[in-house]
Amino acid sequence: MKTIAHLTILAGGLAASTALLVAPAAAQEVRIGFITTLTTPAGYLGEDARDAFKLALGPDGKLGKTKVVLEIEDDGLKPANAKQQADRLVQNGVKLYTGVIFSNVLAAVLPGVLEAGGIYVSNNAGPSTFAGEKCHPNYFVTSYQNDAFHEAAGLAANRVGYKKLVLMAPNYQAGRDALEGFKRAFKGEVVAEVYTKLDQTDFSVEIARVRSLAPDAVYQFHPGGVGINFAKQYANSGLSKTVPMLVPSFSMDARMVTATGGAAEGVYASALWTPESDDPASKAFVAAFKAAYGRTPTIYAQQAWDTAQLIASALDAVDGDLSKGDAFRAALRAAKFQSLRGSFAFGSNQHPIQDYHLTRFEKNASGEIVQKYVEKVAEKRGDAYADKCTMK
Repeated sequence: MKTIAHLTILAGGLAASTALLVAPAAAQEVRIGFITTLTTPAGYLGEDARDAFKLALGPDGKLGKTKVVLEIEDDGLKPANAKQQADRLVQNGVKLYTGVIFSNVLAAVLPGVLEAGGIYVSNNAGPSTFAGEKCHPNYFVTSYQNDAFHEAAGLAANRVGYKKLVLMAPNYQAGRDALEGFKRAFKGEVVAEVYTKLDQTDFSVEIARVRSLAPDAVYQFHPGGVGINFAKQYANSGLSKTVPMLVPSFSMDARMVTATGGAAEGVYASALWTPESDDPASKAFVAAFKAAYGRTPTIYAQQAWDTAQLIASALDAVDGDLSKGDAFRAALRAAKFQSLRGSFAFGSNQHPIQDYHLTRFEKNASGEIVQKYVEKVAEKRGDAYADKCTMK
């Protein structure tokens, strides 16, 4: 696994010479199918995930002691494409998978991978459909169960003091999970639930509806390019002056802050992690990512890094031999890796138990809008579906 010291070396450009000295030879070479979204306006999400995972591999191309061949596919945000790619990788003997960003894409990929005996470690999507009764021994989620992140946003809304909200999300699995999760924790009144298209570009009708309803705030979940469009249009409408936005942090990530200008200032967000974290490992990761790619990592990058570290810990436990299936799964469940977000463990459904926080986008001393920590809203919190998982 890549340590803080290793990351510091990466940031300073000395990793190539050092890695050769410290990394022992691997007994096995492992292929990892990395299906993700690299095109469409949401393509930067997959780009950040891919780049962080490649950073974890380092110049020696290893996770821990194991040489890794990363087989990258662009799903184009189309489930049918992703299924074809996964089927081809399965036929070619790939046993370990990660990379998918969107829940509807994961729903197309996961069944075929699991039926073939493959192991999927999700770096982002955590749909409710696979967290409860359809949980599976070969399916792990390192990010969050979809609802749980939005439950934390509901807790954050309570802390801020919002009493009356409009909820907005795209009409697909993660969007529906998002609003269900939020409502589960929010103690105030939801005056409207508004569902948009996953590829929508014009939000004038929805913004007009929010204006007419005059809530305390709007909770909106729109990731990637769709979220950039929404934030810009919302700010340009002037509505943000009277009806502030509350978001999950992946609806106002570092790339979106840059793209939307001042639209992010003052926005509250639920979060697992921010690039402003004081954790030494996180600081080293941010520095290394910036040095490698010239940009600030998003939460998608952080989650992919953690996913890579989890896989590395499990590969080390079996000397890179995926035929030791039971031992590899046990090592994944043990989660013996250093997460950039702090406390991390798996629940009985192999979804995270972790802390959630309230953050706020504010200007720093240099005038840049950054995501600043406010307070913890939930500690070692799991999800609402674990009790329905009967996996032993």
